[in-house]
Amino acid sequence: MMQMNVMRLLSLVMVGTVAGCTTPKSGILVMAHGGDDAWNRDVEATVEPLRRHYPVEIAFGMARTSTLGDGVARLEQRGVQRIAVVRMFISGESFVPETEYILGLRSELPPALHGAAADAVADHCAEKPEPIPVKASLVVSREGVADSPLVDEILLDRARALSTIPSQESVLILAHGPGDDAENERWLANMRLRSRRLQESGGFKAVRCETLREDWPEKRGPAEKRIRDFVQNSTEAGERVIVLPFRVAGFGPYKEVLEGLSYTANGHGFCPHPNMTRWIKQTAEECFAR
Repeated sequence: MMQMNVMRLLSLVMVGTVAGCTTPKSGILVMAHGGDDAWNRDVEATVEPLRRHYPVEIAFGMARTSTLGDGVARLEQRGVQRIAVVRMFISGESFVPETEYILGLRSELPPALHGAAADAVADHCAEKPEPIPVKASLVVSREGVADSPLVDEILLDRARALSTIPSQESVLILAHGPGDDAENERWLANMRLRSRRLQESGGFKAVRCETLREDWPEKRGPAEKRIRDFVQNSTEAGERVIVLPFRVAGFGPYKEVLEGLSYTANGHGFCPHPNMTRWIKQTAEECFAR
């Protein structure tokens, strides 16, 4: 299997198509978490402009074997020989081993994802990771959405669209957050980096970044308290609070978390926004260049 993967990568180099050229032999497979109809529509609207340049498929789900297999098969049926797999997750660390294993780019899952851990992954992804047949050359993106400076403008645009008097407003930026504490600190560091432009040019009284640690009850409880306290204290100080979800799409569970508090939000994550379309295209072309 590993020899086959080396040959795939060699064929990617030998095809010789310049990054950025539109060719029916190059296609994009976008991996996205997936959600309700509105969530999925936001992602589809973001992807739609790219279809003028490349064959594109979306694999909804967190490294789900069936959707990845269907996406690859549909691209191959359209004559695609090189596939850029764009992992549209906030963190570049999300589901890397599972994705590579399913696509045949690694021969086995890491030991940490065997046994009970593998069952937990299967529950989270709705399917157990299994290798799929692939004929095309594959390159998987490595960076997450939060690594891109394109997000800076999205946050600024979202805040300004909701703002009335910035000097009397505070902005709360909320993300899902992982379970591991060290990884969570990396999330927060990226969020603060991405919000720097908002802090420097938005004119807001305060900008606060928080992760909810949504899937880990023992960590979610204290996070919810910090989040609610920030909104409550800001409101009592006479400030208007703007809540921005640091998410690919949608508002997540924040309506329930913030129930009973006064704040302003429009429910949109990063999608749809022209910069997210640009991010997918740039990420895919970086994959092709590799």
